[in-house]
Amino acid sequence: MPHYKAPLREFEFLMAEVFDLPHFWQSLPGLAEVDWETAQEVLKQAGKWCEEVLAPLNREADEVGCSLKDGRVTTPAGFAAAYQDYSAGGWVGLGGNPQYGGMGLPKSLVAAVEEMVQGSCMAFGLAPMLTAGACVALDAHASDAIKEVYLPKLYSGEWAGVMDLTEPQAGTDLGLLRTKAQPNEDGSFAISGSKIFITWGEQDFTDNIIHLVLARLPDAPPGVKGISLFLVPKLLPNAQGEWVEPNALGCGALEKKMGIKACATCVMNFDGAKGWLIGEAHQGLACMFTMMNYERLVVGIQGLGAAHGSFIQALDYAHSRLQSRSPTGIKNPSGPADPIIEHPDVRRMLLTMRALNEAGRAFYLYVAMALDGAKYAQADEARRHADTVALLTPIAKAFLTDKAFDTAVLGQQVFGGHGYIREWGQEQYVRDIRITQIYEGTNGIQSMDLLGRKILSSQGQLLAPWLTQMQQFVASAAVPEAQRQAFEQALGHLRAATAWVLERAKTDPAVVGNCAVAYLHLAGLVAYGYMWLRMSAAAEGRDGDFYREKQQMAAFYCQHLLPQSLALQGQILGTDNPWAVGFNSVER
Repeated sequence: MPHYKAPLREFEFLMAEVFDLPHFWQSLPGLAEVDWETAQEVLKQAGKWCEEVLAPLNREADEVGCSLKDGRVTTPAGFAAAYQDYSAGGWVGLGGNPQYGGMGLPKSLVAAVEEMVQGSCMAFGLAPMLTAGACVALDAHASDAIKEVYLPKLYSGEWAGVMDLTEPQAGTDLGLLRTKAQPNEDGSFAISGSKIFITWGEQDFTDNIIHLVLARLPDAPPGVKGISLFLVPKLLPNAQGEWVEPNALGCGALEKKMGIKACATCVMNFDGAKGWLIGEAHQGLACMFTMMNYERLVVGIQGLGAAHGSFIQALDYAHSRLQSRSPTGIKNPSGPADPIIEHPDVRRMLLTMRALNEAGRAFYLYVAMALDGAKYAQADEARRHADTVALLTPIAKAFLTDKAFDTAVLGQQVFGGHGYIREWGQEQYVRDIRITQIYEGTNGIQSMDLLGRKILSSQGQLLAPWLTQMQQFVASAAVPEAQRQAFEQALGHLRAATAWVLERAKTDPAVVGNCAVAYLHLAGLVAYGYMWLRMSAAAEGRDGDFYREKQQMAAFYCQHLLPQSLALQGQILGTDNPWAVGFNSVER
């Protein structure tokens, strides 16, 4: 039956041996007090809580879901108590600003905790994720007065935060949104309009919910340049300062969804609700993207966390399920058949799942390191890290989630018919992960962001340092020659595709849309290869199954998955004619 096991040994290997995070933290002002022993204890306690408290809620919560009655949402049994327990442990404010009650831990540590929470129960994990994202936006853009009131309550978990962007007519194109903000005499604003797809827009485990709402002022110019960001609390203070007065907002309906059914996805109605401007007028999209860029990495982590759950359960099942005999001879002579893990095609699926998951975990930690560097390093070094974050965030969001979905489908396939039955848990992973490819900017949009805004707009200059870093590493790392050659070939495919797109874009305005997804997948495939070479080098000369298997997995990735780079390069360079095909002859 479904269970969860925290990948603590994987975290230890990646943090201490592959990336040397203890030394990295010590080198950054603001993180010098973070020691490895503390980090290990944080990981241990988070893993224990996720295994024992959160994971057991996952399947039943999915079965029950949330309900709405008289504007009030009832969450699945155990969610409220779990959230209060999680908050009491200080987990909500783990990476928050210490000035307002956060713990100030590095993102490269917090990200690992986020994986365990999301992997244990994604529907639950969305609540602290959104609160942390709201805190990031407020800490960066709100006034000191607002920070002093709201951040301590959010970090403590007493209040929760959500973001309200999407409207029925405005999804990817937020320039179409219609929600209005009218100035009040006291300096606040009256917010009116409806928002859809608002994750945890209403719930029963915190007293107050802080909505960050995009809306238009009366003098707003059209399009995205006329959007402002407002803080709109569910509850307002009364004359005595008690936060008990209902604001003029409410949940009008709950969406019926394919996955994350234990999470309330709300239609939110604002009827002159009182709110306060965050940041400058008409600069709301930039303020909101501070939150969204944070959450795009966490969405990638979400997908990876759930894919890890799919893998460990598929692995357990493959060891216990007896079907037929191994083609290389009987492996279970005392039983009627051999475990299916002895069959080559099942091993292929499990090896692919493992290769993608372990590379994805390394990659998100690598991006999280860059986030820490951008926040805490000095001047030029901070800008270098910020450029890395800008370049790799769309890959972290889109490639991690695309491969996580592929992984969960493989996990379901390992189970055969049982994978299609709810009690085994695999179909829930497939349903839950699917949303990660859609929200916080669809993966197609992420691909166009990477190729259009990051590669083309910089004429490849944003990409060049990362390519150089990978080339320098592979030239000097202690890795087998076959792995080195396979990676250098894939890196060459990425370089050639980049050069072709840069040249083609001079005459073809549709080139980005035509080949962006293939380009992002090529970049992601190379990024995962880079991660495997770094893991292989770290395992070189070390004894034990753990290190031996790391090198074996690196060889598997380079031999069986990385060669897909040639096909992706060919797909990119072959975008001349197929897109001109019409649909006029199709009956509809």
